[in-house]
Amino acid sequence: TGEEDCDSAPPADLHPAGGCLCASDILSCTALDLEQVPRNMPVFAATLDLSHNRIKQLQEGAFEGLYRLETLRLAHNQLTTIHQGAFQNTSGALLRHLDLSSNQLRVLKQHYFQELAGLEELLLFNNRIVQVESRALAGLGNLRKAYLSHNRLTHFPFFSLQEHSHPRLTMLDLSSNRLLKLPLEDISKLPTTVQKGLYLHNNSLDCECSMYVLFKLWEQRGYASVTEFRKEHTCRVYGRQRGTVRFFQHDRYFEKCNLTLLSESLTEQESSVSVKVGKAVLLHCVTPLTSHSVTFLWVSPNQEYVAPPGNNGSLKMFNNGSLEIMAARAEDSGVYWCMAVDQQQQRNETREVNVTVVPHDDSESHEPFNTGFTTLLGCVVSLVLVLMYLYLTPCRCPPCPKAPPPTTTTPSAGNEAGVGSAQSSILTPTPPATAEGPARKVSTNKHVVFLEPISEQQNGRLRAGPRDGGVQGHLGPGLLLGPEQHPKLLSQSQQRVGETDSLVFSDTPTMLA
Repeated sequence: TGEEDCDSAPPADLHPAGGCLCASDILSCTALDLEQVPRNMPVFAATLDLSHNRIKQLQEGAFEGLYRLETLRLAHNQLTTIHQGAFQNTSGALLRHLDLSSNQLRVLKQHYFQELAGLEELLLFNNRIVQVESRALAGLGNLRKAYLSHNRLTHFPFFSLQEHSHPRLTMLDLSSNRLLKLPLEDISKLPTTVQKGLYLHNNSLDCECSMYVLFKLWEQRGYASVTEFRKEHTCRVYGRQRGTVRFFQHDRYFEKCNLTLLSESLTEQESSVSVKVGKAVLLHCVTPLTSHSVTFLWVSPNQEYVAPPGNNGSLKMFNNGSLEIMAARAEDSGVYWCMAVDQQQQRNETREVNVTVVPHDDSESHEPFNTGFTTLLGCVVSLVLVLMYLYLTPCRCPPCPKAPPPTTTTPSAGNEAGVGSAQSSILTPTPPATAEGPARKVSTNKHVVFLEPISEQQNGRLRAGPRDGGVQGHLGPGLLLGPEQHPKLLSQSQQRVGETDSLVFSDTPTMLA
């Protein structure tokens, strides 16, 4: 059983001369010249502050029994070594914040943080770190921020940071180190969330075109790691320390760089790509594995196994893992699955790329011909129908006897109706929807309309009339306008419809004086 409050933890058990402060679940033993972690600390402590002491090593089980520990501060000590199992039998997954800044650590080994699966913030700035082992941050799946600035790093294992291994990582501060060259291929494969929070200013980088393009690309994307530290981004001309320049302010050295080509090489493979039928497309197997012993393989949507040099048909594969679809076909659409295998480290990585093959849009190239043909055919059919109505009567009537001359000069109602009927028939649009005939087979997706009203009502919505030139008679359904959206247009259209009906489509005979 452990103590439940500060009063039950005797100061003598914490420090021979006392001095540790205890308040609620916070235990502070700062600036007491401690050379090792105190024993018999209260188990209820959630925050432990041991900063500003002279602790040189963290022994195995140094924090044993602290099952509620969430924050541990060890800044400004003389730490050089963290023995394996130092954080064993502690809160483990509960520890969120670990401050090891301003110490004398030189190498971050892979066993240092093995027990801290719940760690979110790791402060390691202002040490003497010259090396970070490839698996030093492995197992920290909840890590959000890692601060390693003001150290002596000349390289960093960027390939160890992957989206599925560190899905929450949003800040990696490597500023003010001694990085000479950046592994651009590994950095370009980092998740976007990591690239946005990757701070690399105040290093000893050599002035190279590829390095410059990387930072220019981040600047265009508005990454705070670049925009907020433009003056602190420096590089060495020809690798000389005296030739250090602020390349964002003085970029004449990079005027001859092929920025377009380099930008394309830094573009990461998208998870979904599109390609037209008959065209070629290159798929990349993006992976952080960079060893020479890495081998690649692909599996197509048709469950076809593909390895270098590919098959003899449509798929070609390169030794670097890239897969080329030489002439895309409709059946090539689907999800392509890639695996990279490192035999030496016994590691493998997988990636999926969804490919969509888009058919050719023949309507664009043949649209003028199709439209002209349908218009011409519609004109011919309408003209033939009009001529047939005018000149091909269904029967010949016998001659009628001459009627006595009329006593009045008023035209008969029948003649008036006949004249009006003839006029309305001549000006009638193309056959109605129920009619079957050649005019209905012009096109399945175009309506050829002649002498239709300018606008009409359909299902309570205003539908626009034919466009200028008579190419299409109706607009698409997405362009239907309701009366509540354009009241002025509706009123004007209704007025024109009324005027047109009264002049052309009226069946009422006109009386001539």
